[in-house]
Amino acid sequence: MITHYASVGLPTVSLAGVRQFYGDRLAFPIESETPERIVFRPTPHFALAFTDSYTPTAPAHLAFEVASSAFEEAVSRLKEAGVPPLRWEDGSEVDRSETGRNVYFRDGDGHLLELICHEYVRESVLPACGPFGILYLREAGFPLADMPSFREWARRVLRMKTAKESDDFTFAIGGTAHAVLVAKTRRWIPIAMAALPPAIDTVFGVPDGNCLNEAEAALAAEGVPYARSGGEVRFRKDGYDWTLRLTADFPPDLPARLGLPLSR
Repeated sequence: MITHYASVGLPTVSLAGVRQFYGDRLAFPIESETPERIVFRPTPHFALAFTDSYTPTAPAHLAFEVASSAFEEAVSRLKEAGVPPLRWEDGSEVDRSETGRNVYFRDGDGHLLELICHEYVRESVLPACGPFGILYLREAGFPLADMPSFREWARRVLRMKTAKESDDFTFAIGGTAHAVLVAKTRRWIPIAMAALPPAIDTVFGVPDGNCLNEAEAALAAEGVPYARSGGEVRFRKDGYDWTLRLTADFPPDLPARLGLPLSR
């Protein structure tokens, strides 16, 4: 059902600071801007929005997928832009896994951001956007009071697949979108930052109206209040705002063409 992250919305205590960080340093194109809100378009299929807020913000976690062949250059460009990578306990900046590499950094609101690459991702399928060669938003983090219960709910209602399951951590996956489900007691690495639930507004893309109809039926069966307007179904679950949006311009077979394991 879910194919990708269509947009993510976050509050900010400084729209000017957001503009300087994401617009000037990361060179994210600005799609729209008002005195209360700014929307960036780092890739054709993903929007990152910030709304002016007078309340403290809890840091969110977002991870951007970049081409494996361009990862080292992306890290170098990050430093050239004046954004210092966060360091692990051994002093290293880049973390390596069996399938790829990643580097973490933070914006002015304290959001934990990440550039990540996976060797299995086929680089020719999507355009590499901007100076960092971003392909798509891969991850967003969701600290939860009862992570196992939400994990089962995401599988049952949103038809997401899961990976790397443990008592306090799970990936819930729909296409290219990886929702990082963590227990509130688990800290974000590499700097052991407390996993506080952020005020994040998440929009998942779906390919057709049948997906929205199925979501409506599943939400109704679960007793979750929802609202449908045009090509969207909005609902609130476990303290988070979620939207399923019809995005016919995102090919449903694209995750499989990228070579993502759970899309085959």
